[in-house]
Amino acid sequence: MKGIREVAVQSSDGDGAVAGDGVLTVLLIEDDEATSTMYTTRLEADGYSVIIASDGESGVARALADQPDLVYLDLRMPGLDGFEVLERLRADQKTAAIPVIILTNYSEPELRDRGLQLGALEFLVKTETTPARLSQSAGHWARQGARPVAST
Repeated sequence: MKGIREVAVQSSDGDGAVAGDGVLTVLLIEDDEATSTMYTTRLEADGYSVIIASDGESGVARALADQPDLVYLDLRMPGLDGFEVLERLRADQKTAAIPVIILTNYSEPELRDRGLQLGALEFLVKTETTPARLSQSAGHWARQGARPVAST
């Protein structure tokens, strides 16, 4: 499928990327290749299995097919934007409980509020989020066993 790349790497030092008896799988839905590569490189180095989708449609498809442990979701993408992706994930019983963290260039409070109301666990702004912080965030949510609260 176009726009999708999957990489599975396990860290030799076991740096917190293991959930239960397997490697934590992260789905990164991001349309900018450079940004995707930057964050993926760090996640892989820390032992995460990373699936990349470069648009909203393929992101929803990968979430349904692969059932990742965590999704990082960009907001502004061609086709389906991040809010539409989040709404679709929350509406489907197969993906409703997958933790989603918004990762965007936009910091407007109304965007943050909308994302959190739709069930995102966290709202990260790319200019404030280093690859190391992103990887730490993934480990944090995995250790917490976080699951979204169903929106009403």
